Amino acid sequence: MPAQESSHLKAILLALFVTVLWSSSWVLIKFGLEDIPPLTFAGLRYTWAFLVLLPIALRSPAHRAAIRHLPRRDWLRLALLGLVFYTTTQGLAYVALVYLQAITLSLMLNFTSVAVAVLGIFWLRELPTTLQWAGVAVYLVGVVVYFTPLGAAEPVVGLIVGGIMVAANAVSALLGREINRAGDLDPLTVTLVSMGVGSVVLLALGIAFQGLPRIDLVGWLIVGWLAVANSALAFTLWNQTQRTLSATESSIINNTMLIQVAVLAWLFLGEQLTLREVAGLALAALGILLVQVRGRRQQGCGVTSRDA
Repeated sequence: MPAQESSHLKAILLALFVTVLWSSSWVLIKFGLEDIPPLTFAGLRYTWAFLVLLPIALRSPAHRAAIRHLPRRDWLRLALLGLVFYTTTQGLAYVALVYLQAITLSLMLNFTSVAVAVLGIFWLRELPTTLQWAGVAVYLVGVVVYFTPLGAAEPVVGLIVGGIMVAANAVSALLGREINRAGDLDPLTVTLVSMGVGSVVLLALGIAFQGLPRIDLVGWLIVGWLAVANSALAFTLWNQTQRTLSATESSIINNTMLIQVAVLAWLFLGEQLTLREVAGLALAALGILLVQVRGRRQQGCGVTSRDA
C-alpha cells in the first residue's frame, strides 16, 4: 500500500476512534443535564479539558516556543475557531438538548455534512468527487428513513437554537480544516489555544447567566471524563486527522455518530431498533463507505486530502 494511502487510512481509523468517544458523550451529557445547567456544564467540561492540556503543552520546550512565537494572525484565527466551535457550537448543543429530543438534534446535526460540502467548494476549494456526492445523498436518505416519522412537534425555540448550532458547526469544520491543512501549526497548539479561548468565554457566560450549582461526586466524574477523554484527548486527535482528511470526509466520519449512538443506546439504555431504523442505519453506513472510496479515477477529478 502506498505511503499516502496508508496515511489516509490511519487518519480515517483515528477519526472513527474519536467519534466513538464523542458518541459516548451523548449518554453522559443527558445524565449531567439533570443537575447542571447547560452552559455551565459545557463550560466546565471544556475549561477542565483546557487545564489538562495546558501543563502538557508547557512542559515541552517546542510547544512553549510555538505558542510564544505564534503570529498575531494565527492567534486571531485560533481565537475565532474557539469562539465558533467551543463557545457557540458546543454551548448551543447543550442548550438545545434541554428543549429538543436527542433524536431531533441528531437529525439536525447530520445536515452539517451538506453545508460543509457546499461551503467547502467556495471556502477551501475542495471539490467532492461524484462518488462522494452520491455517498452524501445515500447517507441523508438513510437519515430520513431512520428518523421518519419525527413524532411530536418540537419547541420553536429549540429548533432555532439547533439551527444556529448546525450553522456554527459547519463554519467551525471549515475553519478548522483551513487551519490544520496548512500543517504549520501542530494539533496540540491548535487545540490548546482555541479551546482555551472558547472554554473560558463559555464558562464565564454559564456562570453569569445560569450560576454554578452544587455538583455531587457522580456529576464531577461525568464532567471529568468528558473533559479528559472526550475533549482534551479527542479534539487533539481530531485536529491531527484534519491534516489528512478533507472537510467533507471529516464531516461524514463525524456523522457515523448516528449509528454509534443508536448502538450505545441499545446496549446501555435498553432502546430497541425497529426494522425501519435498522434499514436507515444500513443506508447511512453505505453512504459513509461511498464517501471513503477513493478510486484512481475519482482522485483525478477531485481534490485529494492535501490539495488546495
